[in-house]
Amino acid sequence: MQHRFPASRHLQASLRQRNHPRNSSSSSSTSAAAVEDDEDAEIATFGAYSVILPSEPFVFGVSHITPRAVPTHIPRPPYVASLPLSKQLPGEDHRPFNGDPYSGDGRLSLGSSAERRLRNAASLAKKTLDYAGTLVKVGVTTDAIDAAVHEYIISHSAYPSPLLYSGFPKSCCTSVNNVIVHGIPDERPLEDGDIVNIDITIYLDGFHGDTSRMFLVGDVDEAGRDLVDATSEALDAGISVCGPGVKFREIGSVIHELAARRGYSVSSEFTGHGIGEVFHRPPWVLHHRNFEPEIMQPGHCFTIEPCLIQGSNPRGWIFPDGWTASTENCARSAQKEHMVLITEDGADVLTR
Repeated sequence: MQHRFPASRHLQASLRQRNHPRNSSSSSSTSAAAVEDDEDAEIATFGAYSVILPSEPFVFGVSHITPRAVPTHIPRPPYVASLPLSKQLPGEDHRPFNGDPYSGDGRLSLGSSAERRLRNAASLAKKTLDYAGTLVKVGVTTDAIDAAVHEYIISHSAYPSPLLYSGFPKSCCTSVNNVIVHGIPDERPLEDGDIVNIDITIYLDGFHGDTSRMFLVGDVDEAGRDLVDATSEALDAGISVCGPGVKFREIGSVIHELAARRGYSVSSEFTGHGIGEVFHRPPWVLHHRNFEPEIMQPGHCFTIEPCLIQGSNPRGWIFPDGWTASTENCARSAQKEHMVLITEDGADVLTR
């Protein structure tokens, strides 16, 4: 959630219509036209799906969206508890923020109560995501999914971590088709052929649990199914290299290699992250080839969450809401996420 994209070509991308002939008044071939021809040929292989565009392109930010209420007895993460009273949910009690979120090396003591609480949070995140998946059907809105997820989380005395995180107005993220990450649940009904990522994070007993995966809506075409399958394989490849003494960059190397072999690009704008008592903190986990020197050590807990994109263009742009990240050329994107804990002799996947 730290990155912002330039909106370099989003207007022409949003106006491009598949299967429409090029205007007969186009100029003679130039190198620029040849590049555009190549791009159009690539886009033609992306399959059949609805492109997600801003529903309110002239409304900026999310201040017009009312957050859902959370019972006051449920503990809040520090980024909510430290908000001014005017920015908190109705009935919220103000508590000061304590501590530097980036202090220490991000490792927890294995076998401690902290590990137990972390595992419990991860387990609830996984159960919540499983529940969310049962709601995915043609005609259901992502806002309805968010409402149900919100109630499920608070019924387990947990807090939906995305809610009010840097102002995010909903309790989960729902990213459909060409949306890479951070899609805000809304009133658009899911359509036959959509692919949707649901990203769940919960805060329970002082620890965050974070996981996401893709869901197919109705009859998804072969190109969409292949993208989702490749993304799952990419995550598994990244997990497979994890262990004490391994450089974090190995994760990006194997994910990049698999994506390229399958004909996809990898977003370099969004990373995995350390997680525990803090939602996002080091170590940052890059999903593309990189030269980062950090080494995995016992007690490190982090997410791996690659975003694969159809075609060769991994770039994107941010909607006017300030959150929703779409691919630049409206290609479909898929993401899958697990939490990984490094142990003395290997790695445990906490959200599987």
